[in-house]
Amino acid sequence: MLLFIMEKFLKIPVTNEQEQLVSVLDVKLVEQASTTTVTLAYGSGKVVTITHAAISASSEAMRDAVQDAMVEALATGWTEVSYDYVPNSAVSGIAIA
Repeated sequence: MLLFIMEKFLKIPVTNEQEQLVSVLDVKLVEQASTTTVTLAYGSGKVVTITHAAISASSEAMRDAVQDAMVEALATGWTEVSYDYVPNSAVSGIAIA
C-alpha cells in the first residue's frame, strides 16, 4: 500500500521581497513570540520566524491569523499546494533555524 502525504504551503507576501512559501506540514506549535514575531515549531526541530509590523502587547491576533490560514490551507484540495495568505500586519521577513 502506498501512502502519499501532500505538502501544503502558505504563500506570504514579504515587504521588499517576493512572496515566500512556508510549509504547514508537521507544524506542532504556532506561537506569538513577541509583538513583532510569530514562530512555527516543526516536529523536526526547525523553527520558522515570521517578523511582522508591531501589534499590541496583549494581542495574539497575528498568531490566530496564521493558525486560521494554516487550517484553510490544509482544507484545500490535494492539487492546491499553496494557499495565498495576506496578513493584516505587513510581514518584513521570514527566517528558518
